[in-house]
Amino acid sequence: MDRILLYPVFLPLAAGFVLLFLPRGARPLFKLVTVVVSLVAFGLAVQIFRLEQAAYDWPILALGEFQLDLLLTATPLGSFILMFAMGFGVLITLYSLSSRAPVARANEYYGSLLLAVGGSAGILLTDHLLFLLIFWEIVTAALYLLISTGGKHSDFAATKSFALIGASDAGLLLGIGMVWALSGTFVISQIQLPATGSLPIIAFLLLALAAVTKAGAIPLQTWLPAGGEYAPPSVMALLPGAIDKLLGIYLLLVTVTRLFVLESGPLTLVLAVVGATTIVVGAMVALVQHNLKKLLAYSAISQVGYMLLGIATLTPVGLAGGIFHMLNNAIYKSCLFLCGGAVEEATGTARLDALGGLGRKMPLTFAAGLIAVLSLSGLPPLNGFASKWMIYQAVVQMGAGEAGTGAALWPLWLLATMFGSALTLAYGVKILHSVFLSRLPDRLAKVKEVAPLQTFPMLVLASLCVLFGVFYMAPLGTFILPALGIAAEPGLFIGTWDSQRATWLLLVGIGVGVGILAVWAFRKKLRTVPTWTCGEIQPNDE
Repeated sequence: MDRILLYPVFLPLAAGFVLLFLPRGARPLFKLVTVVVSLVAFGLAVQIFRLEQAAYDWPILALGEFQLDLLLTATPLGSFILMFAMGFGVLITLYSLSSRAPVARANEYYGSLLLAVGGSAGILLTDHLLFLLIFWEIVTAALYLLISTGGKHSDFAATKSFALIGASDAGLLLGIGMVWALSGTFVISQIQLPATGSLPIIAFLLLALAAVTKAGAIPLQTWLPAGGEYAPPSVMALLPGAIDKLLGIYLLLVTVTRLFVLESGPLTLVLAVVGATTIVVGAMVALVQHNLKKLLAYSAISQVGYMLLGIATLTPVGLAGGIFHMLNNAIYKSCLFLCGGAVEEATGTARLDALGGLGRKMPLTFAAGLIAVLSLSGLPPLNGFASKWMIYQAVVQMGAGEAGTGAALWPLWLLATMFGSALTLAYGVKILHSVFLSRLPDRLAKVKEVAPLQTFPMLVLASLCVLFGVFYMAPLGTFILPALGIAAEPGLFIGTWDSQRATWLLLVGIGVGVGILAVWAFRKKLRTVPTWTCGEIQPNDE
């Protein structure tokens, strides 16, 4: 039964490599293979998540005393992220089937998409640092190929992305080598190094740099906007929007909670500084963008800061909040990238000053985009609020002395998170007004909604934004808290938020407001007549 761990890794990898070398004209075959393989991988991921314990050891190489085995293990953290990563793969594949966005090399697009899915599964399941590095590079190569399929100008964006991520990957290689030198093994489950001393600290920083670069945080974040402007929207939704965030934060969590014994101190202070800076800088730059795809790319950068800040607290609520925000961000950010792609496909442009009034022309895209923007902005009772609320609580706990170095700066971290949320709401309103609510340009009078296979993934993701906000304890209790080995105790949170009661109150308020508007709109209008002057001729009457 444990052999099942091999299939979500090597089935997509094998299919992806085959598609890369098929003739470019066989596009229907590419679509069929990609849909079938992604669905099978998702089904396997669900089955793996349901397993209580699974591990598989595949001997690869034996040279004297040196033996290299591919170790695959289904951990609670890796299994739940795997399930969602494979789910994103299915949704993006369905979106791609009807997308008319120009794909210069269809075999590379669909083949690289499967390589990214298989490589991601390998990262999340492997218990061996060398194979983690191999799968990590497969995903990086797939990202390069996917961005380059965007057509004109995409090659430069792909090269820039590959160079920046490749530089951090070189640090990952060096960091893994240092971990092996310090521990004597590559097996993740057998490593637990104290984060003290120069070599362990350098190794930690190298691994953390690779993780935050993949996630899109400062200082090596510039690959993400470059890719966002020229890559196909489906690529941005799958990798920078979802899977890269999942993988980057996963590696950071493995580094913080498994490879190293980390206590509050200078290293967590560095993570907090990077997180707070990423929140504010990313949001400020997003606010001044005039291209929808670049705005969403900088927004994706900003949201990573919340995850880093939550993890930096090292508190149960902070770790859980960081993981929850990782998942929520992947959901609403993928939805927004898909909405942006639908808008660009329908109108031929992503420039905000050339758009407007699409709410009536594209109602399903507008509905999905509205929910995703409100979730991104952290408005209750949607999922973005639930995870941000947990991170706010974790930051306050730092001030209560539950974390060491950096506790004195907790007002600064809290200010950064709240200021970032205000900026996020500002550019969220900018998106909604510029794209959907302002005056419709004459040239867009004949715009229509995109195909059902494109709106379906957007609506699924928008629905998850609502469900994971109203019933936030479902994902927390089912996926996140078990992944951290934390029981869902009432005392876990220092603040309370009854999302279901708040939702009912919100719906009642909306109902009352609609009723008042209806009464006002259909009220009996007063008759207006000229003033009776008893026949007197007024000065203005002739």
